[in-house]
Amino acid sequence: MEYRHLGKSGLKLSALSLGSWVTFGKQVDVKDAVAMLQTAYEGGINFFDNAEAYEAGESERIMGQAISELGWPRDTFVVSSKVFWGGKHPTQVGLSAKHVRDACDHALQRLCVDYLDLYFCHRPDVDTPIEETVRAMHQLVMQGKVLYWGTSEWNAQQITEAHLVARREHLTPPTMEQPQYHMLHRDRVEAEYRPLYEAFGMGTTIWSPLASGLLTGKYLDGIPEGSRMNLPGYEWLRDLMLSNEGRQKLEKVRALKPLAEELGIPLHHLALAWCLKNPHVSTVILGASRLSQLQDNLRCLDALKVLDEGVMQRIEDILQNRPPDPERFGQ
Repeated sequence: MEYRHLGKSGLKLSALSLGSWVTFGKQVDVKDAVAMLQTAYEGGINFFDNAEAYEAGESERIMGQAISELGWPRDTFVVSSKVFWGGKHPTQVGLSAKHVRDACDHALQRLCVDYLDLYFCHRPDVDTPIEETVRAMHQLVMQGKVLYWGTSEWNAQQITEAHLVARREHLTPPTMEQPQYHMLHRDRVEAEYRPLYEAFGMGTTIWSPLASGLLTGKYLDGIPEGSRMNLPGYEWLRDLMLSNEGRQKLEKVRALKPLAEELGIPLHHLALAWCLKNPHVSTVILGASRLSQLQDNLRCLDALKVLDEGVMQRIEDILQNRPPDPERFGQ
């Protein structure tokens, strides 16, 4: 396993991490979670990602029970939660000081830990002043309930404003952002955020590196039974894939498959390793509904050695979606 600093912080995360979105609480129970977490831990993964919104807290309860059963020393792993969608009441949604504090306390209880290593603002809240949210996060840090706080799917202007507020008010600034990033979705990480890496030393914990399964190639001939696009509540994913944009993306996946075969690696390993070639990616969050999927994805690190400059250029020739004047990576 490779370990990378979370931005400019001193914290080192495993290059691959394990997330619970879609799977824990819907496809993965406590018994399965114990097996997955142990396999990930033994494979060198030290970061486990979660959120209050994942299955209305059930995902955190399952992960917390599994971690408790495994009995890992608390100083050997990193666990996160996210705050925004906590319930139906007005005080259970958004990034108000009240909800930020209450959601953190609930996450600690469900995850069976006494502090969160990482705590993300799951989306920007246009109804709450950024200063209020920054101050609420700072207070959690001062209380020892959170070590590092960050954002998820905030735009560059919002992240910059959070840093300026923190600097002006002498508060703790955000350390990391959790954006979607994969071969088919690049602009934000490679272009919009580019000034933030140098200005603020921002780290990224990227999600959906396989584009919700598109980059595995399993949807090239339709939607198979048991896939997440057939799960209740995820119809929006199926609709996206069946759209004109989705079909265009599938054609790029179809063109990438022969390249992966030529290189002697699975297509999804190519996609995961491609994400890791970006030095601004602190960790790639894996998702798995079965233990065998996780075991397979852990082997993607072997693909890094074949992604030289020539292969990276061949991928660019297929994708044709490099942001204007991007910072080059993988050279």
